[in-house]
Amino acid sequence: MAWTGVFPAVTTKLKADGSFDPDAMAHSIERLIENGVSGMIVLPMLGENASLSQKERDEVLDLSVSVVAGRVPLLSGLAAISTADATSMAKNAERRGLKGLMVFPSLAYKTDRRETIAWYEAIAAASSLPIMIYNNPIAYKVDVDVPTLEGLRAVDTITCIKEETGDIRRVTDLYNAFGDRFSVFCGVDDLILESLALGVTGWVSGMTNAWPKECVEIFNGGRDGKFDAVRPLYRLMTPAFHLDTDVKLVQYIKLAENIVYGAPAGVRPPRLEIEGEELARVTAVIEKTVADLANYR
Repeated sequence: MAWTGVFPAVTTKLKADGSFDPDAMAHSIERLIENGVSGMIVLPMLGENASLSQKERDEVLDLSVSVVAGRVPLLSGLAAISTADATSMAKNAERRGLKGLMVFPSLAYKTDRRETIAWYEAIAAASSLPIMIYNNPIAYKVDVDVPTLEGLRAVDTITCIKEETGDIRRVTDLYNAFGDRFSVFCGVDDLILESLALGVTGWVSGMTNAWPKECVEIFNGGRDGKFDAVRPLYRLMTPAFHLDTDVKLVQYIKLAENIVYGAPAGVRPPRLEIEGEELARVTAVIEKTVADLANYR
């Protein structure tokens, strides 16, 4: 797998009754590929992984493998409570034809460094799939930091870090510690241009679900060193990108998809669709972005 480019964290589309909507999911995947993404990740946090049954996860995986049809690398998020469940999920994803895993830390327990290393070692041993470590200590309270990664350096299939600490200095710390041993992806939409300046090779993006063409343009421009050319577009989109960093990013990004191209905005409880002042505020940000983009060219 080429660990480079824009890999949207794809939202799981739901019908009005809360069940999985394969037609809407297939449409969103096609739209992403047509607009130039380099890969994609289904069943991430944005895919409401932890709120789905295993049967539903399998439906998402099978549909996604069928629609992507090998055109871009397809990864699955892997979120579990126990090591036994996590290793079973890794084997299942490989059996179903996925090309890689984005692995969360244990969801229900804040592992210490030794436990975190053992968690990722066990999952890596369960399949031959390459692994992206999802490092989001803000949400999951576990930081896969430089000393932790030192303990995982020898695990060949751990190949990529999704860096989501919110501390831009971490990118340089990773490269200073490991050189090119791990690919480093930006995992925060409103830090992508800054991260590209420091050498990240990829972007796990939320708002690419709504605006794939523009996000690919920003990434490619930054990767190619054309910062002056894409900085105005980045500034235009940053208010919408800020929505990717909120605890309700799933609701916000699904709302953006709904406003931009009519995708269903429903979420799975315990998440609830936003309402009142919050709905008005987020809608205003999204609609202003739509209007500004219409005038941008």
